[in-house]
Amino acid sequence: MKAISLAACIPLGCTSGGWNCYKHPASDLPRTQTSSRPTAKAAAAVVGGALAVGAVPTVLGAVGFTGAGIAASSLAAKMMSAAAIANGGGVAAGSLVATFQSVGSAGLSLSSRVLLGSAGFALVSLVVGL
Repeated sequence: MKAISLAACIPLGCTSGGWNCYKHPASDLPRTQTSSRPTAKAAAAVVGGALAVGAVPTVLGAVGFTGAGIAASSLAAKMMSAAAIANGGGVAAGSLVATFQSVGSAGLSLSSRVLLGSAGFALVSLVVGL
C-alpha cells in the first residue's frame, strides 16, 4: 500500500482537525487514521515493559546482589544475615535472598523476563490509559 502525504490531501471541512478530515485528490475515500496517540501509548507501554526487565538486574546489583556474590556491607548482606539468623545459620533455598542472589549472578530466566515485561507493560498501559 502506497503512503499518502497529508500535505497532498484536501480538507473536507470538518472541525475536529484530525487526519480523517482530509481526502486525497486521487482517492474518493477519506483518510481513516484519526490520531497517532494510540500508537504512542502502545510504544510507551512496550518501553515500560522493557525498562522493567532491564531495571531488575541493575537494581539488584546496586543493593549488593552481584555476579561475584553478595557485596560486603550492603543491603543484600544485611538481608542475608537476617535470613541466616532466622533459619538457624543458613539461607534457605528458594528464599527471597536466594532468589535475588540467583538473579543477581545469572540474570533473569526467559520466563521471568516475559512475566516481568508483561507486568511492566500492563502497569504503563494503566498509567497512560491504553
